[in-house]
Amino acid sequence: MTKRMKTIIAFSIIPQVILVKILAKHPELIEKYYSNGFYPYLSKGFRLVFGWIPFSVGDIFYTIATILIIRFLILKGRMFFYQTRNFFREVFVVISVLYFVFHLFWGLNYYRLPIYQSLNIDNDYTTEELFEFTDRLIAKANEVHYSITKNDTVMVSIPYSKRKIYKMTVNGFNKLSAEMPNLTYAPTSIKSSIYSTVLTYMGYGGYLNPFTNEAQVNSVAFSYKYPTVSCHEQAHQLGYSAENEANFIGYLAAVNNEDIYFKYSAYIYSLRYCLGEIRSRDPEKFREVNKKMNPGIIKNYINVSNFWKRYENKAEPAFKTSFNTFLKANNQKDGIKSYSYVVALLVNYYKNKEL
Repeated sequence: MTKRMKTIIAFSIIPQVILVKILAKHPELIEKYYSNGFYPYLSKGFRLVFGWIPFSVGDIFYTIATILIIRFLILKGRMFFYQTRNFFREVFVVISVLYFVFHLFWGLNYYRLPIYQSLNIDNDYTTEELFEFTDRLIAKANEVHYSITKNDTVMVSIPYSKRKIYKMTVNGFNKLSAEMPNLTYAPTSIKSSIYSTVLTYMGYGGYLNPFTNEAQVNSVAFSYKYPTVSCHEQAHQLGYSAENEANFIGYLAAVNNEDIYFKYSAYIYSLRYCLGEIRSRDPEKFREVNKKMNPGIIKNYINVSNFWKRYENKAEPAFKTSFNTFLKANNQKDGIKSYSYVVALLVNYYKNKEL
């Protein structure tokens, strides 16, 4: 590649950023022509190409990319001091290409219409509505928990392998697609990440690879959450990039699954967010609500909490801060805090529905 061509590609980052900023102001266009137009065909194509491969192609891609970066720094790192202009040209060629590919393959979904608008529901709720919904959710969670264990003090353990869970997720999406046709999910492309241990130390349950469109799940963090976390990553795959919306879709896909363990996973996964909101608004009410839950459900929560405590490290906050910055840079103004916003979607979605 000539120096002239490299310069053109490097400087193309500027019009690209401007174009994305302009498109971000027109979410209805993104929703119609990208998220519900071009992207579903692209995503399905990637799932056809990579879904059948038993290992994560995306993780291999990241491994090779890391090796190439290290190689570049070793061979051309001195350019920073002696040929600064050439050094930054090489760097921005890569950044420009990655920026373009990221937004074309997935990133523009960050700027689509909020899901509450497409579902025609409210995006706010009162404290009283939160209390009422949480009581309904606890009653349902207790019911499903007891139907599995026949003992309200026993913790639920998911009896399936990870691969079986991945296959079973399709059932919930198929049922959900009767109400929301854009959630039809086929073919599948969900896998355990090669770097699951690394993800655990970083504090993450999974991620979507935007370059191969593979849903990656942390296979080390296996708990009651696994079915819903798997559905969460598939929700990203279907174009719901915002974390709160992926949590919401992940819950709906799991709770609509015919399998009772998926339903249990969904109920207590979403209940955790509701409890967190109650604790922040009314600590006394939080203690009162806790007493309504089966002790076995609380044991599930404690089990997961103890797992993550074993992997706490000084680097984890830095990873969370980086991800928080990434979210804010991609149209999620609340960053990681937006995870709790799923409560608003749940409360309003179920205003006139049975759990």
